[in-house]
Amino acid sequence: MSDSQTTTDHDTIRKWAEARQGHPAAVKATHKGRDAGILRIDFDDGEPDEGLERIDWDLFFRKFDDSGLSFLYQDKTADGNTSRFFKFIRADDSGHTGHTGNTGSANRGDRV
Repeated sequence: MSDSQTTTDHDTIRKWAEARQGHPAAVKATHKGRDAGILRIDFDDGEPDEGLERIDWDLFFRKFDDSGLSFLYQDKTADGNTSRFFKFIRADDSGHTGHTGNTGSANRGDRV
């Protein structure tokens, strides 16, 4: 099994995403002006996801920070391949980390 890591460091998140051809994005139905809405990472992997709208990193990280999120991610899969697994997570008041949505196998990220 591959180890996962958690970070709030913007440079680490951006480098991880860009190394996998990922771009900051928001769910279109929730993105209103300066409110990013539900955050995602949109990967260049075939058909565009019509439900996502790419946003700039500044807006992405403003929403990320304002929501008190952390980025849970893997660098490699168990067999050593590059992983695109990630989740947006939030620490609750007791210090436990909570899941904020459902990634499934698509690895598009969690709802915020």
